[in-house]
Amino acid sequence: MTFRSVFDAAFIRTEFDQAGINTQFIPSIWKYVVQNPNCEWREIPSLPSAAYSLLSSKFKPCTSVVDSVLDSIDQVTTKLLIKLQNGASVEAVIMRYDTRLGKYGGKPRPGGPRSTLCISSQVGCKMGCTFCATGSMGFKSNLSTGEIVEQLVHASRLSPIRNVVFMGMGEPLNNYNALVEAIRVMTAFPFQLSPKKITVSTVGIIHAINKLHGDLQNINLAVSLHAPVQDIRCQIMPAARAFPLEKLMNSLAEYQKKSQQKIFIEYIMLDGVNDEEQHAHQLGRLLDTFEVVINLIPFNPIGTLSKFGTSGDEKVTKFQTILRSSYNIRTTVRKQMGQDISGACGQLVINLPNKKSPTLTDIEDLHL
Repeated sequence: MTFRSVFDAAFIRTEFDQAGINTQFIPSIWKYVVQNPNCEWREIPSLPSAAYSLLSSKFKPCTSVVDSVLDSIDQVTTKLLIKLQNGASVEAVIMRYDTRLGKYGGKPRPGGPRSTLCISSQVGCKMGCTFCATGSMGFKSNLSTGEIVEQLVHASRLSPIRNVVFMGMGEPLNNYNALVEAIRVMTAFPFQLSPKKITVSTVGIIHAINKLHGDLQNINLAVSLHAPVQDIRCQIMPAARAFPLEKLMNSLAEYQKKSQQKIFIEYIMLDGVNDEEQHAHQLGRLLDTFEVVINLIPFNPIGTLSKFGTSGDEKVTKFQTILRSSYNIRTTVRKQMGQDISGACGQLVINLPNKKSPTLTDIEDLHL
């Protein structure tokens, strides 16, 4: 018999309702499981007897297990290989950083030590982005709500998590219902993450973007744009053919009008492909009427899979300068973490490689 994760919120609520058990017990069950990793159901205090029977017959505290934990040499980044109940595996990455090491408005930034968790939403990915290791796997399966939340559960036992970014394996908006439900669990008791500390990244699934704000208010939206014109997007992101750039930008304009929030734009720098000065000007004109933060991402080589080169520092700096000075668009450069353990952007593919990651300046904790 296949057991369900106790964090599969809709399923456990339905089961409790059908059994006549008050669903208000569910958050306290979640809290106990988070605090007691190897608990037995009978150990949870003050539940109705029917709840113990139901939990024992249909649920597990966690359906996934941490198969391995790999730390970068400097201990800044930790990659978790998580084995699912069906035998498949996904990866989650903890990134630790101190915001006081960065600058904002020419002054040291406030804050202190923080941890961000990069979460996977699928096993593999349908999008097939040519610069991404996960895309080389193809699509295997969607994760359930519980399997998504369990990544936070496992990571929380290693580090207090303040931010969550859905930038791991998979296209989050292609697993829409599980994503929405998982975020609702994460922002409720006992996790109580602020929606403003959760970022969902997408290649631009237009129909999902159109309903996202109605289902999840105050979260951050990050769009993997990666090119300023449709033909280049299609070359490096096959899924872009289904989501024409003009229609995507119209969808983002409507999203921004409803949400009144800045949108994060992710832009991977591929040498000679999308990193020339003309591309910077095209990108600036494309985003001129939007409130955005652009995050330039140095390309992470993915071994024999890669046909791309990494843009030189001078090119990246020039690209950033054009966007800032000519278009007054706030533009950051992502400092990579976890490259030595294949835990950096675009490197999440199931393997166990060999082990320093510099200070992070990333989108999930910017002052907007």
